[in-house]
Amino acid sequence: MKTIYSDLNIKFNIEHIDFSVLNIVFERFLRSIPKHSHGSNSYEIHFIPYGKGTLIMDGVTYKVHPNTLYITGPHVEHEQIPDTLNPMSEYCIYLNLKKVTRKNAKDESSNIAFIFENTKSWFGQDTQEIYPLMQMIFYELENEYTGYMTQIETLLQQLVVKIVRNYESKKESKKHFGPSNLVDSKYIIAEECFLYDYRSISLKKLSEKLGLSTRQTERFLRECYGKTFRQKKEEARMSVAALLLMDKDLSITHVADNLGYSSIEHFATAFKKYYHMTAGQYRKILLMKHI
Repeated sequence: MKTIYSDLNIKFNIEHIDFSVLNIVFERFLRSIPKHSHGSNSYEIHFIPYGKGTLIMDGVTYKVHPNTLYITGPHVEHEQIPDTLNPMSEYCIYLNLKKVTRKNAKDESSNIAFIFENTKSWFGQDTQEIYPLMQMIFYELENEYTGYMTQIETLLQQLVVKIVRNYESKKESKKHFGPSNLVDSKYIIAEECFLYDYRSISLKKLSEKLGLSTRQTERFLRECYGKTFRQKKEEARMSVAALLLMDKDLSITHVADNLGYSSIEHFATAFKKYYHMTAGQYRKILLMKHI
């Protein structure tokens, strides 16, 4: 039993290294694989989901059991001998690595790609749930649904990360996400204000949160949403009004007060202008839909 995907052109990048996937295979070994090695920059990922066997890697003998993971890098000699009564099955992915030259590169010793590249061989029990990841890769290759190429590239990146995590055994990363800058975060600041502070938010308060002048804030809202501050606030209030009106136990006066309107008349005028019907008519339609 053997499933093979060859002549592939799968490429992905992690940090300073380009990865090319040349071969993806699933095989149940009914024969031994004689001693061999791979060329410069070439790596094989071996994962045994079930079955047993023996691996001889650079002269060292290892017993292979279900959930065994081993990596063979450049020039690492290895041979595989299946157990005659319970032959091992193997997922195998053949990779070629190419380092991308970067100017002013900082210390990369903690990078995922650096660790993977510099671990020429490894043997052990997988602790990172690689089996379902392998199954997903083969599922995508077999079905070729929309976006399958992106899916496979993403899954292979995850696979490299999980392999390095196996090497390091829950070592905490030295790299972390940096804080967002105001240019990026102002979108979420504005949207959260309208989502949660719709009752009391003012143009002045929003401008202070964004670190902009009121004129700059109005320009920002027009550029991003095509609406003025007043339109965005009214939109937010009316969205909440629609939800509150679904509760038949809440009076329209209570709804108006919850939304921060100074009077029920002010709310009624705003509601009718927005929805082209009264709040009572809107509530009646909503309740009829949910009978």
